[in-house]
Amino acid sequence: MRISLLFLILIFFLGCQSDPLVKNQNIGNALGTTYAITYIADEELDFQKEIDSVFQAVNQSMSTYITNSDISKINEGDSTVVVDKMFEEVFKLSKKVHEKTSGYFDPTVGVLVNAWGFGPGQQIVLDSTKVDSLLEFVGWKKVHLNAEGTIAKSHPAIRFDFNAVAKGYAIDRLGAMLDEKGIKNYLVEVGGEVLAKGTNLVSEKRWTVGIDDPQVVQGRKLKLAIALKDKALASSGNYRKFRVDTVTGKKYVHTIDPKTGYTKNSNVLATSVVANDCATADAYATAFMAMDLDESIKLLVKQEELSAYIIYLDTEGETQEFMTPGFEALVVDSIIEN
Repeated sequence: MRISLLFLILIFFLGCQSDPLVKNQNIGNALGTTYAITYIADEELDFQKEIDSVFQAVNQSMSTYITNSDISKINEGDSTVVVDKMFEEVFKLSKKVHEKTSGYFDPTVGVLVNAWGFGPGQQIVLDSTKVDSLLEFVGWKKVHLNAEGTIAKSHPAIRFDFNAVAKGYAIDRLGAMLDEKGIKNYLVEVGGEVLAKGTNLVSEKRWTVGIDDPQVVQGRKLKLAIALKDKALASSGNYRKFRVDTVTGKKYVHTIDPKTGYTKNSNVLATSVVANDCATADAYATAFMAMDLDESIKLLVKQEELSAYIIYLDTEGETQEFMTPGFEALVVDSIIEN
């Protein structure tokens, strides 16, 4: 009888043990960059088809490099396109960030992106007269989302460019897909931007991500690392994405000031923003590259839902850092391998 009782206790104990956890991962290329998606489950899973589907849907909606995408059709003047929910959500978020940043975030800069050589369109030689003429086709107040889902533009030449927010939005959609699958612990990384949910239960460690040092030209070196849980991180900088004129040797960065129409070489070297979703973090990280540092700091004081880290040069040319208290609380002493 004692043996039977011990046997039953053993069976009950073994039955209460949690199933072994599996670290699943999908790695590949999309949106012109690389991605790595890690998700923890109690079995081996492969969501590659679902991941590909998300990327395909986002591209079909908002990629300016696909000629038959919705955004490309709208840019070419097709006013009959009824945008999907993704386009609508990015449009509304862009409007919100545009207002919060006093116009420094403006996805209607597409015509300037092309002209400066950073888009799919034709690059042209620019002078002050040409820049001023192109500015006539830039401005969020010149576009409108109609109730039936079509886009109205005050001039056919106005072109959208959601590249400063679409990657972050795609990450959010990947996160939503994993949520629907019942995955509660994952890390989605696309081109250095991330969405972290829960923790890495396999290693019993926090999800940690590194932030690049913008002053390292050859190779990559991390400036610092932060731990994330149920948050997203996006970074922006001109240290990797720029072009050099082969004739003049002049360097042109990809950050475009929508108010002046010119690319902006400023004392801000790089920005990193933590927010509840990656699309918001992506948009603000881009805006802070175009804004003056003091303007960014003033905005961050008011926007408590944002945490940020900005690397910049002072008047003496020395490297300095600005970090909100919320961001500082996320910094870890060492890199933890996910």
